[in-house]
Amino acid sequence: MELMQGASLLSRPAEEFGNDSLVEEMWAAKALEHAEVHFNLLTSVDPSQLKLTPYDDQIYATFRQDFPDLKVGLLSDDILKSAVEKLKWRQFAEKFNKMEDYSYGTLMRADASKEFSPDNSIFVFRVQFLAIEIARNREGLNEEVHKKHRPARKIPEPQKTQ
Repeated sequence: MELMQGASLLSRPAEEFGNDSLVEEMWAAKALEHAEVHFNLLTSVDPSQLKLTPYDDQIYATFRQDFPDLKVGLLSDDILKSAVEKLKWRQFAEKFNKMEDYSYGTLMRADASKEFSPDNSIFVFRVQFLAIEIARNREGLNEEVHKKHRPARKIPEPQKTQ
């Protein structure tokens, strides 16, 4: 019940909250949960086969049109959040403003070859995360983390005969 109340609270306009620490904690918890789910998907499903949204093709095409030279394997706040880049990303995001949650805060791995950790996380908005992770999947940059962290396959035990 508390989670449902939190979810409805998070859907309210940000202007209503100012710098409310409870809201910030709820956003952080939601972003962390999303990061964990995404990492579990990456390690369980071949990234080249992973579809994150029904709009992956459109997001990827627009991303590579707007950011043709962005190397998505290793990113930093400096690369993504300079004044020039912020403006480019804002213009990119507005192309997807009909998508639910397109501007929600999301945690993303800075280095595609490593798992999530406090040192390997950048806070970005959702459509930015999607564009970069779709590119990483399609360009083979999530393969290393998939192979390194995928769960061991369970081998069925042989049937005992009597």
